[in-house]
Amino acid sequence: MASKKSNSFCSFCGKPKEEATMLISGIEANICDACVEQASKIVEVELGNTVKPKKGHNDLQINLLKPAEIKKHLDEYVIGQDQAKKVLSVAIYNHYKRIMNAPEKEDTEIEKSNVLLVGETGTGKTLLVRTLAKILKVPFCIADATVLTEAGYVGEDVESVISRLYQASDYDVEATQRGIVYIDEIDKIARKGDNPSISRDVSGEGVQQGLLKLLEGTIANIAPEGGRKHPDQKFVKIDTRNILFICGGAFNGIEKVIAKRLNSAAVGFQSSLRDRINENDLIEQIAPGDLKSFGLIPEIIGRMPMITYLQPLDRDALKNILIKPKNALLKQYIRLMELEGIKLVFDKKAVDLIVSKAVEFKLGARGLRTICEKLMLDVMYDAPSKNEKEITITSDMVVNKLADLDHKAA
Repeated sequence: MASKKSNSFCSFCGKPKEEATMLISGIEANICDACVEQASKIVEVELGNTVKPKKGHNDLQINLLKPAEIKKHLDEYVIGQDQAKKVLSVAIYNHYKRIMNAPEKEDTEIEKSNVLLVGETGTGKTLLVRTLAKILKVPFCIADATVLTEAGYVGEDVESVISRLYQASDYDVEATQRGIVYIDEIDKIARKGDNPSISRDVSGEGVQQGLLKLLEGTIANIAPEGGRKHPDQKFVKIDTRNILFICGGAFNGIEKVIAKRLNSAAVGFQSSLRDRINENDLIEQIAPGDLKSFGLIPEIIGRMPMITYLQPLDRDALKNILIKPKNALLKQYIRLMELEGIKLVFDKKAVDLIVSKAVEFKLGARGLRTICEKLMLDVMYDAPSKNEKEITITSDMVVNKLADLDHKAA
């Protein structure tokens, strides 16, 4: 009798067999398909790497890894820059741990730690942040500080940055409020000189003041569907308190500011400090005061407490970028040719020549892409129409294809 009764309903939710799509029988119990699905979600949250926010955060899920695990993933895609990776890994981990554990009443409130990346063009700033967003599976957008203007002027105001993130999150407000924004070329909106501007500043200090509100946390009014604002429409309100802002810039010439500070501080036996620090290593000594001297306002520096640097890429780093990461540039071309049924081979001397040209042009990883696109253009144009099974890129091909680049560089 007991056996007959146990076969008629779910032992977990009590749903009758007739109301369940499927009832799975065990030795002395049954479970319906709905309870199986619910149990699967519980196991994923409790035992997997997926962390689900507390109530009020809807169904947003963030793939939160420990700092060492985050860095390990970054190592697969970005060559070198260990210091920047560590800083970003810690910042990301603490930021999302802070979101997952919102303070209860009088608990200590953990402040947001936005990040500032300082490094030359092509050193991997954008790639680092883009890779982070993919690892975490959170909405991500890139904004260029140079196109932003102070409110009231023609151009994009600072709230357009949040509008882009809103679009990247498929117009999900909750997801937007847990996303990552990368603001590139923030050094280009530094005011000229270390003194406050007397007149209104369309694209410099005024923009910094506008960004300040977003960085520290405010309610941004976004046009529905990310369109342009007009007076009669209803706005979508986005709270920026839990959006992580990562800003980057080349800050060309800041090494001179750093060297001047180090020289001024050196006394006695330390007077040769500048001589003992390699010019390329000066960036490691960057401090908030240097950024202020460069032209960032103190308030915005204070809202980016985590400052790190990216070293210029040397020859070995550029070569590794070409061949080692999961998405290495040469691997991408090899895969493209595989799709045509062609084996693509890069001669070692050809690779060395590509690297030499990148060093010569001083464009970092971006220079590699420019060179390779020039080199591979004719190959990719002709290959689909030919019946070749293997193509080898030789050093002679590199010399011939890049001859006009040499002429332009001269």
